Amino acid sequence: QVQLVESGGGLVQPVGSLRLSCAASVRILSINAMAWYRQGPGKQREWVATITTAGTTNYADSVKGRFTISRDNAKNTVYLQMNSLKPEDTAVYFCHLPSSDPNKYWGQGTQVTVSS
Repeated sequence: QVQLVESGGGLVQPVGSLRLSCAASVRILSINAMAWYRQGPGKQREWVATITTAGTTNYADSVKGRFTISRDNAKNTVYLQMNSLKPEDTAVYFCHLPSSDPNKYWGQGTQVTVSS
């Protein structure tokens, strides 16, 4: 059973930075793409970024140039470095392992609040 546990969220001022981590319970990162999603207050969950097994990254336009997704296969961990944060980045951030069932392999989420 794969479990994903996010950490690193918190309260940060606008233009500040945070780094989120997602630890996987099993050695899966070397054979799977990983993704980050977020869900803001009153909004639907939206895709943020993906990293493939080859290290190729893709980002939503809203975070491109500010967020960086990376992975450490030895630690079974994927990261999301978030810089130049804006109030509209406020959301619960989720780690996701894509599979044939879109409802499987989600973390519990970590709250990020950007406010002065």
